[in-house]
Amino acid sequence: MGHPIKVLLVEDDPFWRERLAEDLSKEPDIAVVMAAATKEEALQAGNSMDIDVVLMDINLTENQLDGLEITRELTLASKAAVKIIMLTSLTEREVIIKSFQNGAVNYINKSNFEDIAVAIREASSNLASIHPDAAFAMREEIRLMQLTPSEREIHDLKEKGFSRTEIAALLHKSMNTIKTQVRSIRNKLMK
Repeated sequence: MGHPIKVLLVEDDPFWRERLAEDLSKEPDIAVVMAAATKEEALQAGNSMDIDVVLMDINLTENQLDGLEITRELTLASKAAVKIIMLTSLTEREVIIKSFQNGAVNYINKSNFEDIAVAIREASSNLASIHPDAAFAMREEIRLMQLTPSEREIHDLKEKGFSRTEIAALLHKSMNTIKTQVRSIRNKLMK
């Protein structure tokens, strides 16, 4: 067996940080080289240490989604193309999509922590499959990519519960325009 996979764990919650570090230390081919609790520690370690995979919590500061920012910064600065796996309790589609847009290779909910070692091995080998926690959101986002920006705006407002009348008023469009675009959206998204 070669060198162990070097992992940077970025997690502000002491319970999760200790639990994950302890669980991963039982894996003979994985070494947690550092457990960072803050954005500053994560960026410093990511930029100065030899790391293969980063396990990144999304909220390091109360609901700030700063893990997304760190992911972007580490992805841009990474000379060795570090692989970042988001590890979070968040399930919102927008957060999942933004994670991948910022450079993450996978996204796992903390409730599925038993899948983390496999995800680390896959990421390290450039074989990262998308965990089921993120797959639905990614499939849905790909479907929505066929909408024009205007249609996407209307679709998102409808998803938030706005009526056609409210959407027309919000977007300063006629009801006929909204009806036409809703019909186009429906036609594009039908299987």
